[in-house]
Amino acid sequence: MSGDGLKLFLRAGVFLVIISLLLILLVPRESAEFVVSVLSLVIGLLLLGLSLLAHLWGRR
Repeated sequence: MSGDGLKLFLRAGVFLVIISLLLILLVPRESAEFVVSVLSLVIGLLLLGLSLLAHLWGRR
């Protein structure tokens, strides 16, 4: 994968993590939005981890 594509996925992951963390703090725990925010956080962390793994693998 090109470096530009990895940067795009990395930025998208950071955006998802930051926004979902803010929403987790602001939304009541009993709401459906809280569940969606937690799932968005998990997806953002997976995106970050996979993009970093692809970057490290590509450096070899």
